[in-house]
Amino acid sequence: MAAEDSHGEWGQEVKRKMEALLQQFLELGLEFYVTVGILIFTSLLVFIVIRTLRRKKANTILLVGLSGGGKTVLFYQLRDGSPPQGTVTSMEPNEDCFVLHSESSKKGKIKPVHIVDLPGHSRLKPKLDEFLPQAVGIVFLVDALDFLPNSRVTAEYLYDVLTKALVVKNKVPVLIVCNKVDKVTAHSMDFIRKQLEKEIDKLRASRSAISDADIANDVTLGVTGQPFTFSQCINKVTVTEASVISGKISDIEHFIRQR
Repeated sequence: MAAEDSHGEWGQEVKRKMEALLQQFLELGLEFYVTVGILIFTSLLVFIVIRTLRRKKANTILLVGLSGGGKTVLFYQLRDGSPPQGTVTSMEPNEDCFVLHSESSKKGKIKPVHIVDLPGHSRLKPKLDEFLPQAVGIVFLVDALDFLPNSRVTAEYLYDVLTKALVVKNKVPVLIVCNKVDKVTAHSMDFIRKQLEKEIDKLRASRSAISDADIANDVTLGVTGQPFTFSQCINKVTVTEASVISGKISDIEHFIRQR
């Protein structure tokens, strides 16, 4: 009888130990899965945060304007320090991230810039919207040599740029570059600025919204009841002159580096 009691106690002891081991195993297993879950969640959270920060960190300079204004030549001057061979008309964006050629020989750490040369053809203008979310600055090139016959269409393009929702919301600075001013028959920077302001003043009178498809409210470009000037824009708009083909682009480089 005593032997049976002894075996019974031993069995109960074994059972208790087995249950304790099983409980420990389950606790360890649960802790393992919880740890793995936390690691996966943390990794996903970090990934999402990094992607969000990258998207929010705008770092792109856009070169825009009508075809023939010198955008692609400027792109090569900024990157290589020399214009491309022959006449270049882009039908696709030229895009690259590089240290400005004028700074390539400087000592110390110099951050590269992301430059996008957008085609000036009318049917390719919507490509501007693809790059605007990353834009920290816009360089708008104007052909000072053939400006007058193209003043209206140039002003329309500039108006569309200045009234883009993201340009207004993010206060993206715009540098209007009067290119080819070294030519004898080129129009002066002051003449081009005043003419553009007059044309935009006419345009805003005929357009009730800030743009056809962007901000649909009562906000308009400039100050109501006053002749339009670039100083009235929410974002900073400046005008300068350059000779891109000959490499006289110091104001443009300064604008890019400021961003």
